[in-house]
Amino acid sequence: FFWPPSKQKIIIVVHRVDDKIQYNSSMNGGGMRPGIILLREGTDTSQGKAQLISNINACQVVSDAVRTTLGPRGMDKLVADGRRVTISNDGATIMRLLEIEHPAAKTLVDISMSQDAEVGDGTTSVVLLAVEVLKQMKPFVEEGVHPQIIIRHIRKASSLAVQKVRELAVSFDINTPEGEEMLLKTASTALNSKLIASHQDLFAPMIVDAVLSLSQEVDGLDDLRGMIAIKKIPGGDVRQSFLVKGVAFKKTFSYAGFEQMTKNFTNPKVLLLNVELELKNEKENAEVRIEDPEQYQSIVDAEWQVIYDKLDACVNCGANIVLSKLPVGDLATQYFADRGLFCAGRVEDGDLKRVAKATGATIQTSTNGIFEGVLGTCANFEEKQVGDERFNLFTGCPNSLTTTMILRGGSEQFIAESERSIHDSLMVVKRSLKSKAVVAGGGAIEMEVAKYLKEHALTIEGKGQLVVNAFARALEIVPRQLCDNAGFDSNDILSSLRRKHTQDENGTWYGVDIENGDIMDTFVAGVWEPRDNKSNSLASASEAACVILSIDETVINPRSQDPGAANGMMGGGMGGQGPGLSNTMAGAMDAVNAQKGGSRSGNLGNGVSYLKGRGGG
Repeated sequence: FFWPPSKQKIIIVVHRVDDKIQYNSSMNGGGMRPGIILLREGTDTSQGKAQLISNINACQVVSDAVRTTLGPRGMDKLVADGRRVTISNDGATIMRLLEIEHPAAKTLVDISMSQDAEVGDGTTSVVLLAVEVLKQMKPFVEEGVHPQIIIRHIRKASSLAVQKVRELAVSFDINTPEGEEMLLKTASTALNSKLIASHQDLFAPMIVDAVLSLSQEVDGLDDLRGMIAIKKIPGGDVRQSFLVKGVAFKKTFSYAGFEQMTKNFTNPKVLLLNVELELKNEKENAEVRIEDPEQYQSIVDAEWQVIYDKLDACVNCGANIVLSKLPVGDLATQYFADRGLFCAGRVEDGDLKRVAKATGATIQTSTNGIFEGVLGTCANFEEKQVGDERFNLFTGCPNSLTTTMILRGGSEQFIAESERSIHDSLMVVKRSLKSKAVVAGGGAIEMEVAKYLKEHALTIEGKGQLVVNAFARALEIVPRQLCDNAGFDSNDILSSLRRKHTQDENGTWYGVDIENGDIMDTFVAGVWEPRDNKSNSLASASEAACVILSIDETVINPRSQDPGAANGMMGGGMGGQGPGLSNTMAGAMDAVNAQKGGSRSGNLGNGVSYLKGRGGG
């Protein structure tokens, strides 16, 4: 760098053009105005009110993609990514498949996935609530209200809303008939908006039975996905789906001797292994030196003896069924078949763990020292044909903590959507068991909380009153969208709901009547949801809205076209091998290096290029 003479002055001018900051320097002697580059060329930066409104608009576009999937009359979305087609009305599934690129709008994907993992249901409503809160706050941003004031009062309103939901929730005891009926109602409500809504009478009792079997253990509900397996078999009618109170898994790969095995046992002993029961040859690069051909035969005999010792150990321990996570070869298959045992290899890890949990067996990593204490048992074992597949069923297990649901259906898309629907309902029943409290659905709880917040807003002075009022209006998006999706006039129904909740003391649980296009007491109608569903939705939606409102600048770096560009730029400044050196500096280094007999910086002469390949650049 060459510093200008002392008589010249350098003036740095900073001015704003289209919400972007530019820095220009001028020399009063030469009139040269070189720009100072702070960010990589092509970087998109936006600041202030304009970019905040742009982020809100982007979130509104995302919500429009899932808006029509809400409620029992919600529509399905077909998403094709070039490899497979997904038909679903599950909010979390759609948000994940959309592959949203906008950085601020990705926050909505996160809260939808969080709601799905935490509660299971309400993935669409949490997105709609977050976007509606942003939409209601948009006028305040345009009028110049500081975002921190808006955020502070949104958090206050959210806290009050969650507290009100907890106060309104109705508790129940799961050990009573009324408590079990309430679980059935929550499972049916979760299935109402799904593809299998017309088969609630079949699936709701199955789901409740499966979750109740887990609740017998203290931490059983925490591993719901691991203990309840869902197996999909294309073909047949959806009404042919059934629940196995035990473990069921598809027949694994087997050899010829498999058909000679016993396929039905009563009170069998079960041995679980993580051992390969297959004849293993030496490695190709193994070297064994022998002096006599008989020595080679002894080596072969030793290999066979190893596998026979393993098989004898399995038989002598008294086991009737041998399952292994690793392969079971043709020799072992025939060996067990001849002795009246059943075996299966390459059993999936999840299925093996469920068998261990249900039968009380312990998975062994060696066949040495097997004793009766590590064996499990069950009342019945059988191989059953289901559609085109054969399943191994363990029923009557002493530890009834695991269940398996076998789903049937005409197409793969239908079965996949059925699986997602059942997962949501399982999570809802799990949450109901944990919270032991429910609230009414159909928009009733949102209208009651909105009424409470509007009344509370009258006690607040200043801008906070407007923000809390706007938050209360945002909650009405749920009943409004339910009406729109059913084809009813949302303005008339919302007016009736506001009047009912405000003037009638018994109007607390009044929500949208989807069947008749009117209002009704949804609690009496049995439209129940877990308390945690609503409280988690309100908290997550508020947090997402606050995160987006707190962003005051968005910087989007362009993707580099050259994978090694970043390394080249860094290496240029350090080693002098890249384009980061100016011509003057590179020339000076070339001269010094040439005098010392070293290499030049990379500025080669005409007609000379780098050598590619071994030893080249």
